[in-house]
Amino acid sequence: MKNEAENGIDFEIQEIEKNKTPIKNKSLFNIQDDFNGLMRTIEESEGEITPEMEKALEINEKELQSKGVGYLEIIKKKEAFNLLVDNEIKRLQGLKSVNNNSIDRLKNSLLNAVKTFGEFTSGTVTFKTRKSSVLIIENEELIPKKYKTQVLTTKIDKAQIKQDLKTEDIPSCYIQENENLMIK
Repeated sequence: MKNEAENGIDFEIQEIEKNKTPIKNKSLFNIQDDFNGLMRTIEESEGEITPEMEKALEINEKELQSKGVGYLEIIKKKEAFNLLVDNEIKRLQGLKSVNNNSIDRLKNSLLNAVKTFGEFTSGTVTFKTRKSSVLIIENEELIPKKYKTQVLTTKIDKAQIKQDLKTEDIPSCYIQENENLMIK
């Protein structure tokens, strides 16, 4: 016969099993929470794992695997969607470029018409030319120094700093270790 402690543990496991959300509706947080609850129960029973606990651990592992695959599917769908968005952006930029070229050709045609026939009015719209000027520089090397401004940019050699940090301290620099998700 089981003693009261074993009956209490069985009751807790039955409650965990009863309150479990179906795998599809369970979040990673809930899976982790169930696992932590099982670990606490195992610790309370001084490390003794009953067949019910073992079954609950197996179910938890299957839930985690299932949820991991589900997350991966969502990640892949979102990455594919981002590719579609990128392609749509390129397509729309191409349409915009074609449209801008068309606008430029239409404006040039109107300009040539005004140059040929002179100023004209159509309804409330008047078509005419105006004078403007733009500076053209054919060779920057021949421009005198007094018209030049030197702009300096600073680039930090991060690869060298990372290498040197292995042997010396560099002010305001350190290497931060990160854990990144790797999916094979």
